[in-house]
Amino acid sequence: MRRPLTLAAGMVVVVALVLALWPVYVRPQREDPAPADAILVLGGAHDGREALGLQLARAGYAPRVLISNPYQDSPLINRICHGGYSFDVVCFDPSPRTTRGEGRYLADQAREHGWDRVIVVTFTPHISRARYVLGKCWEGQTLFVDTRPDLALPRWAYDYVYQSAGYAKAVFEDCG
Repeated sequence: MRRPLTLAAGMVVVVALVLALWPVYVRPQREDPAPADAILVLGGAHDGREALGLQLARAGYAPRVLISNPYQDSPLINRICHGGYSFDVVCFDPSPRTTRGEGRYLADQAREHGWDRVIVVTFTPHISRARYVLGKCWEGQTLFVDTRPDLALPRWAYDYVYQSAGYAKAVFEDCG
């Protein structure tokens, strides 16, 4: 009798967590793109975020795209970083190779160039945590957009756990 009760209680906890975190990971706050000083494409899976960042620059939303490049020998990133565009493309290797490193780089560039607004491109489950981490590094306005990927249930489960662990870590880290 004890085992089924424990299993049922565990299921209730899991369902409660999924529902509580739904607006954080599945339906995070997104903004419409608007004119900005730069577009920051956060590193991660090559899920179309790089193409979206370049598309936004082509549409005239910003004169430069910052591509986080913590990859070793990525053919896609190498093509992007060495392509000819009518706008600036700056590829950088964040230190550390995390969202915090990307936030540090953004803050340095924004301070150096006097930026007020940046469009940030990432993927849906990462938006809320990225907003939190980048907000610790830079007080300027960030507009978050994503490619709205079609993720399978196992990937959503993984991202719930991964992003939650990242949040827990970020609570104890400052940007510096």
